Amino acid sequence: MADLDDIKDGKDWGIGIPAKNEPFFLKGSEGLDWGMKSRLTRIFNPRSGRTVMLAFDHGYFQGPTTGLERIDLNIVPLARHADVLMCTRGILRSSVPAACGKPVVLRCSGGNSILSELSNELVAVDIEDAIRLDAAAMAAQIYIGAEYEHQSIGNLVKLIDSGNRFGMPTLAVTGVGKDMVRDARYFGLASRMAAELGAHYVKTYFVEDGFERVTAGCPVPIVIAGGKKLPELDALTMAYKAIDQGASGVDMGRNIFQAESPSSMIQAVGAVVHDNEKPAQAFNMYKTLMSEELSHATAS
Repeated sequence: MADLDDIKDGKDWGIGIPAKNEPFFLKGSEGLDWGMKSRLTRIFNPRSGRTVMLAFDHGYFQGPTTGLERIDLNIVPLARHADVLMCTRGILRSSVPAACGKPVVLRCSGGNSILSELSNELVAVDIEDAIRLDAAAMAAQIYIGAEYEHQSIGNLVKLIDSGNRFGMPTLAVTGVGKDMVRDARYFGLASRMAAELGAHYVKTYFVEDGFERVTAGCPVPIVIAGGKKLPELDALTMAYKAIDQGASGVDMGRNIFQAESPSSMIQAVGAVVHDNEKPAQAFNMYKTLMSEELSHATAS
C-alpha cells in the first residue's frame, strides 16, 4: 500500500503531446464498452483481426457424432491450435481442462434434437452461469423463415440484453432449416437481422455466389461455419474465399475433427485465416504436418 512518505510532485506531463486513443480494430465495435471490447479481443486476434474457432458443440442436438465420441481424446489436444473453443457448458465442465487457457464461446441455445423441429429452441444457459464459466461470449441460433423463427429471435434478444448488462458479447448463429434455400439473399437477410437486433458478431455459411454482399451488408464481423465435411483442400479453399470476401474468421468443426489429421488441419486453417496463405500452399502445409505427425507416431 502506498504511504505518505517521500511524496514527489509529478513532472512528466507530456505537454504538447496530444492524448492518444487507439481505435478498436474490429468492425462495428468501436462504440462498445471496455469489458465488451476486452472479451472480443480474446476471440479475435488483434494482429490479423480474425479468429479460428474450434466448434464442438454439435452434441447438444446430434449426440456423439463422428469425431466427438471422446472430447478428451479427440478435441482437447487440438485446443492449443485454436483461438477460441465453442462448446456447451456440460462439455466444458466435464471434459475441457481449465488449464488449456483458451477463451470459450458458450452455446446458450438448445432444447431441440435431430429427431424434432430444429428451430424449436430455448435459452439454455443463464447469464450468471456464463459469467461463472468465464465465457468470452454467448451463442444462440436463429432460424429465419422457419416454423419457430419468432421464438429463436426472442432467444437471441434475451441473450443480447443480459450480455449487455454484464459486458459479454453475443454471437448469432444463422441456422438453416431443412427446407431453407442456402443462398446469398437468405444469409444476407439473416445476418443483417442479427446485427440489427444487437448481435456483436454473426456466424453464417459461405456461398460461392454473392458472399461479398453478405459481409458488406452486415455491420459486425462475420465468421463462417465449416458445415459438412469436405475434402481438406476444398475446406481450405472455402476458408480462403470467405476471408478474401470479407469474413473475419471461421468456426469449423467437422472439417477439422473429422479430417485425416485434425491437428494438421487446424494449423493449415490458421495459416489461411491469419496469414492469408493460399489454399494450395496451406494444403501442402497440411500434408507436411501430417507426414511429420505419422513419422513421430511411428518412431514412438
